[in-house]
Amino acid sequence: MLDVEFTQLTDPGRVREQNEDYLGYVLPHASAQLRSHGCLFALADGVGGQQKGEVASRVAVESLLDGFVRAKEGEPHKALLTRLVQTANTQVYETGSSGSRTNMATTLVACALRFDRAVVAHVGDSRCYLIRSGQPKQITSDHTVVNEQARLGILSAREAAESTNKHLLSRSVGNDMFVAVDINDVQIQKGDVLVLCSDGLHGPVPESDIASAVMLNENLPSAAEKLVALAKQRDGSDNISVQLIRVHDVERTGMYRGRPYKIR
Repeated sequence: MLDVEFTQLTDPGRVREQNEDYLGYVLPHASAQLRSHGCLFALADGVGGQQKGEVASRVAVESLLDGFVRAKEGEPHKALLTRLVQTANTQVYETGSSGSRTNMATTLVACALRFDRAVVAHVGDSRCYLIRSGQPKQITSDHTVVNEQARLGILSAREAAESTNKHLLSRSVGNDMFVAVDINDVQIQKGDVLVLCSDGLHGPVPESDIASAVMLNENLPSAAEKLVALAKQRDGSDNISVQLIRVHDVERTGMYRGRPYKIR
């Protein structure tokens, strides 16, 4: 059966008085619910420079978690997360639209686990990494103007890294009535660690150092504290948030006529 260990940590950083990041999770311990729904981890970073970023991030994550708990048993996670992020986008947009229009937006990254699969949905530049055998792999792709320009060949990798606009989002939750959601589906293995984080962490701390901190600290809370300390030491100008999920065991499955079956 799927067995995971989890911790999360958020910090306002060294400069900002208010923390506009918001984190949440659904982690059932009953085996029946793990098989029917799985577990969910979500992290949002309220867009800086806009009003009520802390409200946008909270509304997005709470909408996502509520929809996950209420989902039909066995609903495929790819379709479910796509639908739930769209619903969260509507919630944030309408919250900002109530009364006088308030520009309100947030990034959002979510990871749902069931059996031996992880489905990652994201909008914006909060990231998900998969660390396997000490080697990190970025699962998400930043939705920033600079990253889009680099992908199209308009900017070189060096120009993109040095650009003063590298944090300007090309996509966010709540900015418009509809949003395009990126979905990634990966197989997970025993010993894998999944890392969800805001740009307050992955900006100053490269993925190699994130992986090292996780591998050198078997205790997940200690690893999270080390990562936040590194981000504050190297920058700390932004809020810093991280979720760490260590996979202790998985349930290998296949699909037959839309139904999962256990592989022995």
